[in-house]
This record gives sequence, structure tokens and C-alpha cells, in this order.
Amino acid sequence: MTQEQWGALQEQICKTVGQNNYKTWIEPLCFTGMSDEGVVSLQAPTSFFGSYVSQNFGDMLLSQMSTLDKRARRIAFHVGQAVPAPVKAADTVAAPTKGPVDKPAVAAGSAPKDLPGAPLDSRFTFDTFVVGKPNELAHAAAKRVAEGGPVTFNPLFLYGGVGLGKTHLMHAIAWELTQRNPSLTVLYLSAEQFMYRFVQALRERKMMDFKEMFRSVDVLMVDDVQFIAGKDSTQEEFFHTFNALVDQNKQIIISADRAPDEIKDLENRIRSRLQSGLVVDLHPTDYELRLGILQTKVDSYRALYPGLVIEEGVLEFLAHRISTNVRVLEGALTRLFAFASLVGKPINMDLVQDSLSDVLRASERKISIDEIQRKVAEHYNIRLSDMIGPKRVRTFARPRQVAMYLCKQLTARSLPEIGRRFGGRDHTTVMHGVRRIEELRQQDGQIDEDVEMLRRALEA
Repeated sequence: MTQEQWGALQEQICKTVGQNNYKTWIEPLCFTGMSDEGVVSLQAPTSFFGSYVSQNFGDMLLSQMSTLDKRARRIAFHVGQAVPAPVKAADTVAAPTKGPVDKPAVAAGSAPKDLPGAPLDSRFTFDTFVVGKPNELAHAAAKRVAEGGPVTFNPLFLYGGVGLGKTHLMHAIAWELTQRNPSLTVLYLSAEQFMYRFVQALRERKMMDFKEMFRSVDVLMVDDVQFIAGKDSTQEEFFHTFNALVDQNKQIIISADRAPDEIKDLENRIRSRLQSGLVVDLHPTDYELRLGILQTKVDSYRALYPGLVIEEGVLEFLAHRISTNVRVLEGALTRLFAFASLVGKPINMDLVQDSLSDVLRASERKISIDEIQRKVAEHYNIRLSDMIGPKRVRTFARPRQVAMYLCKQLTARSLPEIGRRFGGRDHTTVMHGVRRIEELRQQDGQIDEDVEMLRRALEA
């Protein structure tokens, strides 16, 4: 392997990892030679930089090298001063561009240059975040923090399940802060990256560098903090970093998949610190929010797929059926558009069933008859025993028919089985109840609204 061969590989490597990953992680490396044993030496700006490249791009680099020189067996990274420093975020964190472009998540001011955090996704801005009732408080809090100014919520703690928008808001805050004030040092990384860098510093006896680096930022953003739970030494260092930044009135933004008091094996003093700021829950999405997300996504696809037709009812169907994870919902729409463009067909329900059968099967939530009965009884403010009991007065009969209708629509249970769960009634009684509700939905707006509201609540 020669310097010329390394240079010849650059274009192919760039195509493989993408322009921004190449600029950030590959371009700063310098080829320094290859031993007789086939060990390729690459010089890196810092030990962490070399470790990160080895872990994330090492196999790819070695594969590319071996195509030009079959003697290449292994890559060794060395720290040296002659290597160009990683690109500063002040140079790279510009206004977000349209499309899935990753950029370094650090705006470097007077802080040390060795601050490569996790990459920011330019799609994740406030402009592309769809706001609805389940996430409006989290969005408002994130916007307030992103405006800069006096630190009021410290830390801002965002929590919620997978695919509800925590990471989107974290990236949006970072973009907004660096756009408003490019001199800010903003470090965004995952809790696992924090732990990895801490362990590396311990091994290499560079804890002072580690402490100086993390205590010198203006804004520290840590995603998925639940991963440090149970890691005693990492929690200890995180606690001291947290305190040091708070004492300096620096902003801290944290995300997790659950509230601080629900994170198992988290030290009480850290839990207390996390609860000392503003803790905001991103609730599961409702139908309206999911539909809004899909409509926004469709608008963004118009330029990529001009002339592609999406028939009425498709978005509504997807918003109803895929209710637990926004990422899965957006991925399903992406697949639909790609599939339709490849086969040259409009996006209709037939295409949905053909191209998304696996997604639809996986997203089917198993709703039980018991759950439906409880929800209907609560909605109509009657006792469950009265609804499934023998009384035929309208106060109980109509909710009973609504519950039977929903059991038929939302479960795979047979009519005889549904009848048995409603006080041992015959299947013909269930059939009559289902038909009656179908008729009433056409005639009575209140019944239609009740049924739709109950269905949404059960599918949410």
C-alpha cells in the first residue's frame, strides 16, 4: 500500500460513507506507510478520533485497501500533530439544507477542537417538526431553550417512547442555537458515546483532558441518558460534569425513554438533578398528529416523485393502522412512494396491501374484548356488569351494541365467541347489534362520533 494508492481510494471512500462523513472522519487521516506484515498505519488527530474511525469505518477502509493491495491485513491508528484538525462546526453547521445530509454536531468556539459529537441530521429542524396536542409542550419548551438567552430550564429533560420525536427536537435545538450564535460550543452526543469517551480517557490516563473538554462547552446535549444507569463510574463523572456546567450557568438538555424516577439503577443524586429542571413528556401520537406527519411528508416528496398520484383514504388508513412509532409510519410512506414510482402505479389501497403487508402485520395491536368492554363502559359511564348483563333497557343496550360492533371490527374473534363474552348471548344477537350500529353510524352523528372516538382510543 502506497501514498498514491491511498490517494486513489479517496473518491471511492467518499462515495461509500457520504460527503459529510468523509470530510469529518476520513479526510483528516494521513497515510504513513505499511509494514511487511501488512499493517497499514494511519495518523489521526486524537486517540478518540482514531478509535471512533476504527470502530465505525475500520472494516470498510480495510476492505477498500485490500482491493488495491492484497497485502493489507490490518489498520493501526496513531496520534500525531501533522494531521489537519477535524472540520470545526463553525465551518460546517450552516443553515440546514433539504435532504438527508449529516453534519457534525459541534460549534467550536474557544473550546478544544477535539469535540466531534454525533452527527446532526439536517432534516430534523423545527420547521419539519409536526406539532400536535401530544407534543406541543415539549415543542414549546425546546423552542424556548433554542432561543438562547438566560438559562431558565436547566436541565431540559425530554422523555417518551421510541419514535415520538425526542431526537428530532434535540437536533432542532442544536441547529437553532448554532444558527443564532455560531460562537456557541454546542456538543450533542448519546449517553453511550459519553460513556465510551470516559472509558477511553481512563484507559489512556487523559481524564484531565476529558474533564476540560466536557466542562468547556456552552451547551451539552445527551441523548438516551438511560444507558448510563447501572454504570457507576460513568454516572459519577456525569454527575460532576452536570454540576460543573450548572454552576457555570451552561445549558444542559437530556433525553430518555422514560421519566427520571422510572429509570432503574440510576443514582438518586443524578435522578434528583435531572428532576430539578423542566421534565417534559412526549405522549404517544394521536390520529390527527399522525395524519399531519404523513401530509407533511407527502408535501416533501412531491419534488422527488413528480406526477405520482396518492388516492383518498390511503393516508387516513396508515394513520389509523400504524400508531405506535412515527419512524415506522414515515418509513412505510417512503416505501410506498418508492414502490409506486418503480412499478408506475398510483398509490392506492391495493398497493398499500401489496407493499406494506409486513409492516401492517407487525403494527397490528392485539386489542382484547375485555379492553373494549371496559373502555365502552367508561365512555358511557355505566357499570361493566350492567353492559354485559341481561338488562335490555336502552341505557345499557346501546353501549352493549357499540361494544359488540367494536369487538367485531377490532378483534379476530368469531361472533359466537363475542356472544359468549357478553353474558352468553347467541351469535345472532351479536350480528344484529353489529348491523344496528352500522345503520346508526349513517343516521346518527353522535353514535358515529362515539364509535370513532372509542376506536381511536383503543388503537392509540
